[in-house]
Amino acid sequence: MIPISSHLRTGRVAAFSILMLSVFGCAAPEQPADPRPNFVLVMADDMGWGQTGYYNHPVLETPQLDAMAAAGLRFDRFYAGAPNCSPTRATVMTGRTHDRTGVQDHGYALRRQERTIARALDEAGYATGHFGKWHLNGLRGPGVPILAEDAHNPGVFGFDTWLSVTNFFERDPLMSREGLFVQHQGDSSEVIVAEALRFMRRQVEQSNPFLAVIWYGTPHSPWIASEEDRAAFASLDEDSQHHYGELVAMDRSIGALRAGLRELQVERNTVLWFTSDNGGLPRIEPGTVGGLRGFKGSLYEGGIRVPAIIEWPDGIQQAGVREFPAATMDIFPTISAIAGLPPEAALQPQDGIDLQPLFEGELGQRGQPIGFRHSGRIALIDNNLKIVRNDADSGAYEVFDLAADPNETTEISAERPEEAARLREAVEAWNASVEASANGADYPGGDFDSKESDPHWWMTQDGYAPYVDEWRGRPEYVRYIERELGP
Repeated sequence: MIPISSHLRTGRVAAFSILMLSVFGCAAPEQPADPRPNFVLVMADDMGWGQTGYYNHPVLETPQLDAMAAAGLRFDRFYAGAPNCSPTRATVMTGRTHDRTGVQDHGYALRRQERTIARALDEAGYATGHFGKWHLNGLRGPGVPILAEDAHNPGVFGFDTWLSVTNFFERDPLMSREGLFVQHQGDSSEVIVAEALRFMRRQVEQSNPFLAVIWYGTPHSPWIASEEDRAAFASLDEDSQHHYGELVAMDRSIGALRAGLRELQVERNTVLWFTSDNGGLPRIEPGTVGGLRGFKGSLYEGGIRVPAIIEWPDGIQQAGVREFPAATMDIFPTISAIAGLPPEAALQPQDGIDLQPLFEGELGQRGQPIGFRHSGRIALIDNNLKIVRNDADSGAYEVFDLAADPNETTEISAERPEEAARLREAVEAWNASVEASANGADYPGGDFDSKESDPHWWMTQDGYAPYVDEWRGRPEYVRYIERELGP
């Protein structure tokens, strides 16, 4: 067995890379000749709806997110496509609810027959880069660098450039640059933003429009923040200190990202979209979900409602807050419409809609409800009404009026039976459509590999065998075992 350090020294898998003190060492380039907008998709990992300064969180300040929200669109009712991570990432990539794509739960692989926004933009002449957590390649366990031969690596789905790990990652991350393992130093959020900005600079210098996907490992457990970043939370328990310290560093990296776009002189023509992959975590104090019901893993609001902001100076005519319900499934159709992609760029059916009309002001009713399906549970949000079925065996549904009762305290189906019946019919019809997709109906001839998406622990895969023993000594692995699996 050859340890990771030996591979790093010999260059078989990687070489060390130390972060540069500044991304920008020369004068900013000219504005790119290509008039099409750039896209930067940023996603936190386990950040709850209530964890922002603009929602007056009792201990956490997020000045950079607050500034972004003030300058762009802040969504008060934005939903992750699922209550946990891999499924929501599949919805971002495809515009489809995750069960259509094979990604039933965390650690499932995205089917290679799916059409992704990265592939669509790549084919349209965009440079495409992924930076950070991937978790669409069928591997579970603490994040490790993705092997070059991985059949579901980001490159397979349209990313020309990728610096990625399989799952969550902490400080001083060991990452994979298209299969080459690279050791970085510093906070993981700042590492991947600096790398993404280098990618963007190259594209601007070459007059290429770009898509940069930045998926943080923050604030997913096991939480490792610097002493400086957690100092303001000394009165909290240790886990909460590290959790909030990670968010401080993440917010700082958002500031670096926005400053970098300005330095490159592309901030006005860049769509910068921030959100989270699922609702907040329990057992973190003060709370993470802003008083909503439920946490990560739940189809109640606390499990799926997340912070979301779009900043695009050239494209948003009226900045402000939007109450219109929207979701991660809307990202692909919105970007596709902005970029002028052909209809065949996306696989049908799509579960999202184009949100561009919101750039001109608040809208009325959403014409297409938002459906959720996870681990046998289903839900559907039709504007202010929501129906939830948490137990597939019993078939019992709950109905809530989110306008009057955003915390879902009062079930109303008895008081409003006609609306309850309509919602039940709608959610069951949508669920049948998803079931057909899950069984391959959307692919030519209905042909698909039913085992392709099945998850595996990376420690059991032959390609990782040389690294298992040494990886068990890394801080993120040790803290994961201690906190998630117990002694």
